[in-house]
Amino acid sequence: MDKFFLTVSLLCCSNVFMTFAWYGHLKNLSNKPLIIAVLVSWGIAFFEYLLQVPANRIGHHVMNIGQLKILQEVITLSVFIPFSLLYMKEKISLDYMYAGLCLLGAVFFMFRAKLAGA
Repeated sequence: MDKFFLTVSLLCCSNVFMTFAWYGHLKNLSNKPLIIAVLVSWGIAFFEYLLQVPANRIGHHVMNIGQLKILQEVITLSVFIPFSLLYMKEKISLDYMYAGLCLLGAVFFMFRAKLAGA
């Protein structure tokens, strides 16, 4: 599999774990002591790191650090919005779209040299 697409796939999967580790406890563990939420989140984050670290190592062969970071942020928002809507039952606003447009601008600037060379 192409290193870029393998990186994207691993980062998407790691972001699902990351999102649940960071925000899932707000729904499921809000009545539990903080230490329980922290330990559960750390347990979930372990699986995130099992995917995220190899993704960054593989991705660094085809992208620089800035490109990896911007890619990570786009994936984070792409995973967070459905999580927020479907799992947390939050209302979405136009601000999410505006944030997404800003990220698309960041993607353009970080990858424009590759786009021009393609």
